Amino acid sequence: MNFTAILIAALVVGVLGIVIGFFLGVSGEKLKVEVDPREEEIIGVLPGNNCGGCGYPGCSGLAAAIVAGEAPVGQCPVGGAPVAAKVGAIMGVAAEEGERMVAFVKCAGDCEKAKTAYEYTGITECTAMKYVPGGGPKSCTFGCLGYGSCAAVCPFDAIHVVNGIAVVDKEECRACKKCIETCPRGLIELVPYSAEYAVQCVNKNKGKEVMNVCSVGCIGCKLCEKNCPSDAIHVTDNIAHIDQEKCTGCGTCAAKCPKKIITGKTKEQALAKEA
Repeated sequence: MNFTAILIAALVVGVLGIVIGFFLGVSGEKLKVEVDPREEEIIGVLPGNNCGGCGYPGCSGLAAAIVAGEAPVGQCPVGGAPVAAKVGAIMGVAAEEGERMVAFVKCAGDCEKAKTAYEYTGITECTAMKYVPGGGPKSCTFGCLGYGSCAAVCPFDAIHVVNGIAVVDKEECRACKKCIETCPRGLIELVPYSAEYAVQCVNKNKGKEVMNVCSVGCIGCKLCEKNCPSDAIHVTDNIAHIDQEKCTGCGTCAAKCPKKIITGKTKEQALAKEA
């Protein structure tokens, strides 16, 4: 065995390692991107869910946007007002008070109220129903499919399927919008936490067609619209929708609705707790 050759090889490898290490160290200093220390501070106070509900790629993306002045200090829907106040303190600005938002499912067609066209056996995911005849076994092609794709993506366990329809627990909801993005029928929207009433239907068909598939669907009769004292509810494309900014919570629309499809959030919360 030639020990001289081994020694030379070891020296060459060692010297090469030192040279490469020195080169990488110098390059790192030359090419490193200066990070505003406030970014790290903001990341430290953000919830760390990385849910994307803020519209940015994770908490680090939001922190960078806030420091760059591209996002307000209260952009995190999960942290809410407490986190907004802490971020505002880091940035040296006052956090504006914002209305807490929660998800709301616009469907009341549960197993008793919504009719089914056929018995279905197969993949139980809402997102797969576009490949199934009629878009799924439920006769209403607008309503909740009830397979819980929205519940599966919720990082806060705030949405569950109860008796065939998705129901949001507004106490747990953090308005991350993942359920909204997942629902293939666009049934979920954000409404103020304080909202008194909302319409649980999106079926745009005419009254008779709606009644053929669901006993509680909106029939577009406009009684709610005609009787609302604050002009907060209007029927468009045969479906009623409440403007939450105008709604005073008087309950007139709910009282006048013949199908009782305009409901308070309290009912939805009760269903969630039963689950």
